[in-house]
Amino acid sequence: MPTARPNVLLIIADQMRGDCLGAAGHPVVQTPNLDCLASQGTLFSHAYSAVPSCLPARATLWTGQNQWHTGVLGMGRGQGHVPNDFPHTLAGELTAAGYRTHMVGKGHFHPQRARMGFQSMELDESGRMPDSEHRRWFAANAPAGVTPDDHGVDWNSWLARPWHTEERLHPTAWTMARSLDFLASRDRSEPFFLNISFARPHSPYVPPPYYFDLYDRAELVPPSVGAWAACHDDPRTARDTNAWRGRMTPGQIHRARAGYCGEISFIDTQIGRLLNWLRRHDPEAAANTWFLFTSDHGDMQGDHNLWRKTYAYEGSSRIPFIVTPPRDRRGGLRPVADEVVELRDVMPTLLEAAGVSLPETLDGRSVLPTMSGPVADWRPFIHGEHCTCYAPEQEMQYVTDGRRKYVWLPRLDQEQFFDLERDPGECHDLSADPARQAEVAQWRGYLVGELESRDCGWVRNSRPHCPSDAPLVSPWRDRRWPGPGRG
Repeated sequence: MPTARPNVLLIIADQMRGDCLGAAGHPVVQTPNLDCLASQGTLFSHAYSAVPSCLPARATLWTGQNQWHTGVLGMGRGQGHVPNDFPHTLAGELTAAGYRTHMVGKGHFHPQRARMGFQSMELDESGRMPDSEHRRWFAANAPAGVTPDDHGVDWNSWLARPWHTEERLHPTAWTMARSLDFLASRDRSEPFFLNISFARPHSPYVPPPYYFDLYDRAELVPPSVGAWAACHDDPRTARDTNAWRGRMTPGQIHRARAGYCGEISFIDTQIGRLLNWLRRHDPEAAANTWFLFTSDHGDMQGDHNLWRKTYAYEGSSRIPFIVTPPRDRRGGLRPVADEVVELRDVMPTLLEAAGVSLPETLDGRSVLPTMSGPVADWRPFIHGEHCTCYAPEQEMQYVTDGRRKYVWLPRLDQEQFFDLERDPGECHDLSADPARQAEVAQWRGYLVGELESRDCGWVRNSRPHCPSDAPLVSPWRDRRWPGPGRG
């Protein structure tokens, strides 16, 4: 008989925007299985990645800490790899509590096979790891001479095309196949924690032909481009197939978005495989599992003439966040919660769901109370940032509650302010609007408070201030934060 302790299933997409869900109101993207999960749980409409690129975002997710305490403020100047010696991680706490813990797909740890608390893992690390389980499996099962890279699209490219070989060989399909194998072969006398970590819709945008054609033939949502974004209309950079900015042609943007949306719908199909398998072959687990679906960050997809991630803007920083409880706990749930949540909240949420004690090193909060109703003392905003990665003008700091957003670009000493309720595409910068100066000052003050608490020298005369060309580096980059009052 299965244990009464609930199972935990964490599904992570890589680089998936928060608006690319049918349940979130997207008019084109088809995600019926994710929409079903959302209908049985709670969709968090104001979910963000505080440090919107792969390494730092995953550091906050696995530790429940904010980026200052993980020591990883981006992928770029002054930063390092995700440490592998955190005293407490989500997988580590669940392993210690008697859960069978397994990861399939992308970990992006350092070194690549660092366990981060998992008992076992099967990896698809894209081009970073020639001996990954997916690469070895692909070599053994693909037609002779075919490799996963023969589509010719690079890892950060805006180019898109259909997948070049059989659908079953796509890394997204492999990730779910291996996850189902784990579920089928596990010891059913113990609870499991399974992390299904897709390496898509991160570029290359190369979904199987059916999914590419589904959107290539459709009328897609055009990018949001504000007047303020003319600075990113850079024809020289745009010629780079891995460009981080530049105004592409409508045809190029359409194909990029078709490939991106196709990758999302293919992930959704795999989640359908998972739900169907559980219902048919393990109904006890289907009824007694917590699901959490999210992403590490988004993808600008041409919004404001920008591509990829690392930006404060919604396309980059806003993420999907769905929590679905076991079947007998689904009564009385809010279908949509509007509290602002972040990846640091994943660990406390899933530990509480599993009945496991929370370590002192957490900065995040469990979102479970917000699923029943508004929580009066919830955080008023989250603070995000990213160090210089592509170019100095891309470095940013931001604060938001999902309704308003204040952005500061340190290397340009430039402010932006957006009313997300009226302008979800962030096309109208209100930072100089005389009628909004009280709000701008309030939100600037939130950022100042965050920076002052670090005692890092980035505040002068009650305003954010970049003191030098040197990168901002956390004191916890090379040592582990022990928790409040113990540093």
